[in-house]
Amino acid sequence: MRGYSGHILHVVCFLLSWFVADFGLDTHYHKSWQSAGPPSHSNSKHVYLGWLTYCRMNQCQETGQTDTQEEVTELVCQEADLKDGQMKEVTVGDQKVLLVRSEGQYSAVGGRCSHYGAPLIKGTLVGDRVRCPFHGACFNVRNGDIEDYPGLDSLPCYKVKVEDGKVYVSINKKSLTVTKRVKEMCSVVPDVKHTILLIGGGPASLVCAETLRQNCYQGRIIIITKDSVPPFDKPKLSKALNVESSSILLRPDDFYQRYGIEMWTKKEVVSVNPAKKEVKMSDGTLQRYDQLLIATGCRARPLTCPGSDLEGVKLLQSYEDAKDIYSSSLGQKVVVTGASFIGMEVASYFSDKAASVAMVGTTQYPFERTLGSEIGQLSMQMLEEKNVKFHMNDRVTEIRGENGKVKQVVLKSGVVLEADVVIAGIGVIPNSDLLAGSEVEVDSRKAVIVDKFMRTNVPDIFAAGDVTSFPLTIRGDQRVSIGHWQMSHAHGRVAALNMLKKSTKIESVPFFWTVLLGKSIRYAGYGEGYTEIIFKGKMEERKFLAFYIKDDVVVAAASLMFDPAVACIAELMARGQILTKAQAQAEDLSWLQI
Repeated sequence: MRGYSGHILHVVCFLLSWFVADFGLDTHYHKSWQSAGPPSHSNSKHVYLGWLTYCRMNQCQETGQTDTQEEVTELVCQEADLKDGQMKEVTVGDQKVLLVRSEGQYSAVGGRCSHYGAPLIKGTLVGDRVRCPFHGACFNVRNGDIEDYPGLDSLPCYKVKVEDGKVYVSINKKSLTVTKRVKEMCSVVPDVKHTILLIGGGPASLVCAETLRQNCYQGRIIIITKDSVPPFDKPKLSKALNVESSSILLRPDDFYQRYGIEMWTKKEVVSVNPAKKEVKMSDGTLQRYDQLLIATGCRARPLTCPGSDLEGVKLLQSYEDAKDIYSSSLGQKVVVTGASFIGMEVASYFSDKAASVAMVGTTQYPFERTLGSEIGQLSMQMLEEKNVKFHMNDRVTEIRGENGKVKQVVLKSGVVLEADVVIAGIGVIPNSDLLAGSEVEVDSRKAVIVDKFMRTNVPDIFAAGDVTSFPLTIRGDQRVSIGHWQMSHAHGRVAALNMLKKSTKIESVPFFWTVLLGKSIRYAGYGEGYTEIIFKGKMEERKFLAFYIKDDVVVAAASLMFDPAVACIAELMARGQILTKAQAQAEDLSWLQI
């Protein structure tokens, strides 16, 4: 009988392995599975693949929930309470749970976004995917997996039982305080002689590394960064400059050790040699690679006017820069030049901490080129109410000093501003200098050119994040450079999958946010070249939704206090829906799930 059951197991696992192979899961990258505890007689490749498939099919079942005494079970609603496409936040124990009904089936996942903990019940549900209302992260409601970014982790997934018209959700008692889930990952195996080198310490490199391990790549992974700390939450730097590094690290140090990801900080790659498949560091050392990711981001564009080298002239690029700007600016006269996102956030932050804050911008209003004059004027008014002084349609021509330190800022208009600190936020430059002589193609801005698979023109060299120019799906594959935190995450994932020969295109919808005085403006899409803005809500009440129109189509949207409209628009765009000017003009906005 045992031999018979073993034979059946082999047949079943063979079929499962065929399913896995048919969908492109390359066994070369599969994780070591001894710890998974497969049956002792299952040593064949097919049994292994079958076991792997079985585990994946059951990923939503919490470990240890077979014993009902270890569970907390709650009656959360009646079966008829929710219709298909509806969701509800319920409580099991002390845990907030998102309950969803789709195609007649109930599912339950963690109720808080794994990024910053936003309540997903306030987000938007389309099909089997819920999108966070705050920053656009997306999760599959059937298994909790993260499907778009920002954030790194998936949601916990809970058991649901429907019995006698009642819906019950069960959670393992040990999991009652768990709000996020790290996807299962393998680690490095010394016998695997293959190295993937990731240059850059941002989210693109980190997500690439994690995606490789999640897909059972067991070779060597090295992340090289100039920063003094491992990957951290960089958008927070301009919103809260006094944060401690430990509070903004994307992963703790032991995470990298656990999954065999080598983290080389304070190291800079200065050249790449594709012929030899090696890179050279600033200290002269060489490192070989089999596959390479360029994710070096951009650097802040420096001021070039006379006096720009004086003590007190600052750029915000690193954690150390943020700490330095914070300590230098408290109680001092601050001048910020560059009225876009970094500059405006810094001005907002110091509005109640510096002796004075002056903003210098080259346009009539802040954000004018991106968000339009109406939103720019509103944001300007918000900061003016906090005593930030604006000098628009102007620019810095000279910085005067005394004893080597900043004393005054001279504007083109002739206005002279008293200053102790000057903070420049006047744009960025792609960090692609290391590619000089490598034959990797860059565009006129020096951004690295990639295709929809994040491949450069040189075999085995990929690029991701702010340093790239890539085809944007929602604009008919128009080549763009987008410095969004969310997009860098998505680039890293796509690059990793294509390194593993799992053909995947970049199709994410751009999504970003900015915070001024505690209020968040959210934006989705790509509005370059828009010809008209249609507003909903009331600007005077600082509650609005803006549709950016080009060729009678909605190409982007922005909002303030109008959630989850932008999240919904992003999700509809992600599904390929064309949103028309007529829809934007209509009085009925029920299609936005508001």
